[in-house]
Amino acid sequence: MTYPRAFSHIGITVPDLNKAVEFYKETMGWYSIMEPTEVYEEAETAIGQMCIDVFGNDWKSFKIAHLSTVDGIGIELFEFNKNEKPQAEFSPFKTGVFHFSIKDPDVEGMAEKILKAGGKQRMPIREYYPGEKPYRMVYMEDPFGNIIEIYSHSYELHYSSGAYQKK
Repeated sequence: MTYPRAFSHIGITVPDLNKAVEFYKETMGWYSIMEPTEVYEEAETAIGQMCIDVFGNDWKSFKIAHLSTVDGIGIELFEFNKNEKPQAEFSPFKTGVFHFSIKDPDVEGMAEKILKAGGKQRMPIREYYPGEKPYRMVYMEDPFGNIIEIYSHSYELHYSSGAYQKK
């Protein structure tokens, strides 16, 4: 039987782990469940072997921290020694994750917090059902180049009312 799975966590690579932890804690209000830690390339521990399985060999070490949202979704932040510069261009047409979304009834306030912390606003704040329902959204960018979408209401409310239907 197929049933809906719960979302557990998302892994995000950043160029500076300490700055990213500070940004996500201060701006998003997420809380730390594991402070920044160094993981080394070695096969003597379970975590070391798992990382070799995932990343292969010759990564030497990386830093990791774990945060959580109010609803228990994990945010796993990585800083690799071989970090490549963040993507300079917005490329939503490439296969892969191109954004993650948060819900905040104060879309404008959250957007302003992201801007003050060094992020960018990628579009004006838009209403899904102008004059009918107060559902709003905006695409932002964190200071590290990751795209964040902000919804004023739940995902289900935004899309269950026919957001793509012409009237």
